[in-house]
Amino acid sequence: TLALLEEEEDINQITDYFSYEHFYVIYCKFWELDGDHDLYISQADLSRYNDQGKTVQKEGRMSYADFVWFLISEEDKRNPTSIEYWFRCMDVDGDGILSMYELEYFYEEQCERMEAMGIEPLPFHDLLCQMLDLVKPASEGKITLRDLKRCRMAHIFYDTFFNLEKYLDHEQRDPFAVQKDVENDGPEPSDWDRFAAEEYEALVTEESTQVQLQE
Repeated sequence: TLALLEEEEDINQITDYFSYEHFYVIYCKFWELDGDHDLYISQADLSRYNDQGKTVQKEGRMSYADFVWFLISEEDKRNPTSIEYWFRCMDVDGDGILSMYELEYFYEEQCERMEAMGIEPLPFHDLLCQMLDLVKPASEGKITLRDLKRCRMAHIFYDTFFNLEKYLDHEQRDPFAVQKDVENDGPEPSDWDRFAAEEYEALVTEESTQVQLQE
């Protein structure tokens, strides 16, 4: 990576480590959510980011360092570290297994969100069959971290329980297109790299517009 840094004129093109763009996007997101700017994000603050407050942050506050892990894990659920992050969130009793009770517990929140939007949620039994077919756990009715890392569909699994917008997007997509994405092992940008690039461009455009209005 150091050799690449010496050769590359634009440091933002090197994504092995945080680029300035990545830092800027994370900082702006944190500052936007931190309503009272005390450098901590409360449950109420975090609930404004994809309605995540109750699900992710059971109690206490989230520091900037905690938010970095959260944001990267939220926007790139394919990454092994992100898969571990969300597994810890769902493994309420800490036994290393996602039980059917735990899946239902988190799905209930998604159902509430869908009903609030006038969308009829899929019955949990049907949803459970889909998830078990998606992950194909080694032990029937018990999903482990190893199962999720092996199946290569962890991002779809976690979005089903944590991110309604992405869950609905997955539901609308062609299953064959989803499978093609999973099988593509080429040097494509990660979900996080794509998200950071899009957000950075939007932030720069917004700032440029504000400057022009002030002139």
